[in-house]
Amino acid sequence: MAKQDYYEVLGISKGASADEIKKAYRKMAVKYHPDKNPDNKEAEENFKLAAEAYEVLSNPEKRQRYDQFGHAGVGGQGGFGGQGGMNMEDIFSQFGDIFGGAFGGGFGGGGQRRQPRFKGSNLRVKVKLTLEEIAGGVEKKIKIRRSKVAPGVTYKTCTTCNGSGQVTRVANTILGQMRTASACPSCQGVGQMVDKKPKEAGPDGTIKVEETISIQIPSGAVDGMQLKMSGKGNEAPMNGVNGDLIILVEEVEHELLKREGNNIHYDLYISFPQAALGGHVEIPHFNGKMRIKLDPGVQSGKILRLRNKGIRSIEGYGTGDMLVHINVWTPQTLSADQKKVLEKWVEDSNFQPHPKKSDKSFFEKVKEMFS
Repeated sequence: MAKQDYYEVLGISKGASADEIKKAYRKMAVKYHPDKNPDNKEAEENFKLAAEAYEVLSNPEKRQRYDQFGHAGVGGQGGFGGQGGMNMEDIFSQFGDIFGGAFGGGFGGGGQRRQPRFKGSNLRVKVKLTLEEIAGGVEKKIKIRRSKVAPGVTYKTCTTCNGSGQVTRVANTILGQMRTASACPSCQGVGQMVDKKPKEAGPDGTIKVEETISIQIPSGAVDGMQLKMSGKGNEAPMNGVNGDLIILVEEVEHELLKREGNNIHYDLYISFPQAALGGHVEIPHFNGKMRIKLDPGVQSGKILRLRNKGIRSIEGYGTGDMLVHINVWTPQTLSADQKKVLEKWVEDSNFQPHPKKSDKSFFEKVKEMFS
């Protein structure tokens, strides 16, 4: 199922400014906020979709990739709101400031503060792909080192804040006592601490492990594109939110074929006899070899367009073409016999660049001499 356009989600034009994007998101977020729509699954999905759109369009780099490549350019593996995407905690931890005081400073519980959760850091890997792999899509298996919560780790209530996640300070002023609350410095506001852990685990109870991850690269991936596998980054302690795995696509240049968007270009060099007589030739293709026909008298500079022989669009909007650029090769050295044959042709054609009639037997001789 195709994903809805992010600009349509927020009800803005493609030329919207950063301020217009922020205002549009705040309007949507307030409309579909869970506190205003309790137990409303449709409103919750719209709330998440609006956050997904804002996360992309508010970031100039991501917005540029989205404008150029669509959804595939900002998360072809499910992205921000796709498989295993951001949950409510993620949204409020990143964009909570946008809501101001409209909901009592937090999500849920009639304005009650929800304790934050640890977020594991993201991992980034680069995957090199050949043109053949990009054309057909490919499954890549890569090894990564990521943090995971060690077996046997247990947690306890933070002794500094007694599980509240906050510490309160009282200061005497000329106006009386002033109370201020801030996140607990011992547990970073989570309310829990590591109680027991294996010797090899770090202070947060995590260890480094090597894993083999299977990445499904869709057909039509583009050089520089970033794909995201949600939750495949470093694990977070204390039941936190795992980080993501960011995959950067790097396209390996093909030896003979050149890619331009979804189209493929190939420079075909042919001899003068081939150009004059025409015939069939084999050309390389990412699916093997192709046999194409050259019309007699084909001119250097002509471009043959082979429909739907290019790359399939990553968005599923069709397939590009293959463009074959004809280049007639002129020999730099000739034998005495070759010169004699060509001189006869010039003489017979009366020095005309486009003779009205061709001496086929002559061209057959030329073909034999230059083949």
